[in-house]
Amino acid sequence: MNTQRFAALWALVLALAACGGHQPDSGTAGQKVEAPALATAGGAKVLYYRNPMNAAVTSPVPAKDNMGMDYIPVYADQAGSAIRVSPTVQDNLGVRTDIVTQGPLPRQIDTVGYVGYNKALVTRLHTRAEGWVQDLAVRSTGERIRQGELLFTLYAPKLVAAEEEYLRILAGGNTDLTAASRQRLAALGISDAQIQHLGETRKSDAYIPYYAEQGGVVQDLEVRSGQYVTPDTELMQLGGFASVWITAEVVERQADWVDVGDAAELRLPALPGKVFKGKVDFVAPSLDPVTRTQEVRLRFDNPGEILKPGMFADARIDASPLPDAVSVPSEALIQTADGDRVMVALSGGLFDARAVAAGIESGDRVQILSGLKPGEHVVTSGQFLLDSEESLRGGLERLSAGGAP
Repeated sequence: MNTQRFAALWALVLALAACGGHQPDSGTAGQKVEAPALATAGGAKVLYYRNPMNAAVTSPVPAKDNMGMDYIPVYADQAGSAIRVSPTVQDNLGVRTDIVTQGPLPRQIDTVGYVGYNKALVTRLHTRAEGWVQDLAVRSTGERIRQGELLFTLYAPKLVAAEEEYLRILAGGNTDLTAASRQRLAALGISDAQIQHLGETRKSDAYIPYYAEQGGVVQDLEVRSGQYVTPDTELMQLGGFASVWITAEVVERQADWVDVGDAAELRLPALPGKVFKGKVDFVAPSLDPVTRTQEVRLRFDNPGEILKPGMFADARIDASPLPDAVSVPSEALIQTADGDRVMVALSGGLFDARAVAAGIESGDRVQILSGLKPGEHVVTSGQFLLDSEESLRGGLERLSAGGAP
């Protein structure tokens, strides 16, 4: 008999005994009731009677335990793997059953991750002409910048020369040359609004202002006021918050479930009660050889910018369901070193320990590849005690093969 199953049954016995001040019966503690040793019930021969609280205590005749509970008869028709349990004992054990179903099995993946910047929204700021940075409005990394806010001005002789050339051509009235000069200014990083302002004022500006094209947070500030820069110099990065990325990991056995575009949900301990809807944005083509996990990136809209980089998050991915799968509640599956099995509820109070082959587990259900049919009922509560009873009864019957115990 499996030691763990016997320990589970014995723990229940001790717990019930502690609640009622009852100690398990010895072989002679029960009160014997006058009856033949091999009585019959509905035509089935009674092999022996066992204590309802301690299956190891048996009697060849009907008896009562110290609490006045009747010993449970073990019938000859239970000589196979099935055991019979009375409705009263089922209630005492809290036995519940559920039906075996067949149909689409949702494949849900629960994982965790951290909120990060959507790198598709990160702007790397360079100038298109060499010059000197002046009037730097940004002082440190982490500052929040609004869209359209002044970042710095740049004194660049090349830009000043291009502006003056544009003004000369504009004054000459040559449309083709004006368009070409305008394109040159745009290629040097002068915005349309600045070019229009230049045409209206007819005055070049020695210090060209640079404005934030999007709102966000300054990352990696690499420039200081008065610094000489070239087009190769990255001045700063601006991270946008319109959406965020969650980088999560999926275990190897679930790796082939996930596809780009699958729906995802996000919950955060920092924002209880809020659920964010998003989708899978990227699936890594290979697994990490050390962790044996696959990287998955999720994208979520961030209204109000309440999702902040660094927040811990619980994520759920709703992968495409497995079609036409036979499944049972996960709690019905009994996993042991000898294999997986379930307790099947038969008619007449009989329960049978059935070996099964389990497939994927998703959410609160597990796929059954073989061993069960749709429509059968399996035990979802009390199954470990019934399984222990079945194993214990089988052992007792083998020990008593020569006669009644």
